[in-house]
Amino acid sequence: MPARRRAAAALCLLAAAGLAPAEARPRAPKSAPATVTVDYGVNLAGLPIGTAHLSGAIEGQRYRMDVSATLTGLVGAITGGMGSARSSGLLSAGPQPNAFAIATRTSNSGIAVRMALSRGNVTQSEVTPPLVDMGDRVPVTAANRRGVMDPASALLMPARAQGDLTDPENCNRTLPVFDGATRFNVVLSYAETRAVEKPGYSGPVLVCNARYQAIAGHRPDRPGVRFMEENRDMSVWLAPVEGTRVLLPMRISVRTTVGTNIIEATRWTRSATAAAPAETAAVASLGAQP
Repeated sequence: MPARRRAAAALCLLAAAGLAPAEARPRAPKSAPATVTVDYGVNLAGLPIGTAHLSGAIEGQRYRMDVSATLTGLVGAITGGMGSARSSGLLSAGPQPNAFAIATRTSNSGIAVRMALSRGNVTQSEVTPPLVDMGDRVPVTAANRRGVMDPASALLMPARAQGDLTDPENCNRTLPVFDGATRFNVVLSYAETRAVEKPGYSGPVLVCNARYQAIAGHRPDRPGVRFMEENRDMSVWLAPVEGTRVLLPMRISVRTTVGTNIIEATRWTRSATAAAPAETAAVASLGAQP
C-alpha cells in the first residue's frame, strides 16, 4: 500500500451514538462551540519522525475538524513530508460530512483532494493530479460514494451507547471511509479500558482493536494492500471530550512493513470559545487550493 494510503488509514484510526438524527431531536439553545485541540507525536519503529495536530469544534449538530501533520528530523529533511485536512458537516449516529479538503506534499510531489457532500453522500470530488489508471484498480461505483466519511471526519466518534462515554459498546463500530480515490472500512472492536495521564487529560480511555477492509479504488494484487487487510496489529485509544457526547483518538498504533507507527497525544486541551459557524470555513476551502 502506498504511504499516503497508510497515512489515510492511520488518520482514520487517529480517528458515533447517544445522539439521535438531527431532525428527530428538539432544537437545543444556541451556545458557544465546544472546542478541543490535541497535539500528537509521531513515532516509527521507536524513532520520533514527526508531529500532528488536531483541532475540532462542535456547535450543536455542526462540527469542524482540522488536522495537520509534519515529518521532522532526518525523515523530514529527506522527504519534506507535510499535509493538512479540513472537514465539516453534521453529527448524527456518525459524522455526515458536507465538505472535505486535504493537501499533502513531499519534496518532489504533492496531491490535493476536494470533495463536496450532502449528509455523507459525495456530490463532487476532485483529485489533483488525477490518478493514473493502471487498469487493475477495483472501480469506485456510485454506491461506494454514498453514506461515507472522509478521513478527517472519521476521527470524530459520537458515542453509540446511551450511558457512560467509556462504555465498551462505543468501540464497536465500522467507519466507512472515502478519501476521494479509495473506499475502505476501518472496523473497530473493544479490547480493554485503561487509565491514562496526559497534559490536559487524566482518566479512562477505550482501547479498540482495528481492522482494514479494502472496498474499491485499490489495486487488490498489490502486496501493501494484502498486508493491511491481513494486519492484526492495529489499535486506537478513544478518549471522551468533556461536555460532549463524542470521543477522539488519544493514540493510534499501526504495524507497517518497516515497523510500528504510533501517533500518541502529547497535549489535550478542551475549551468553549466563540467561533465562526463550523461549516462556513470548510465549504469555503473547497473554492481554493487547500
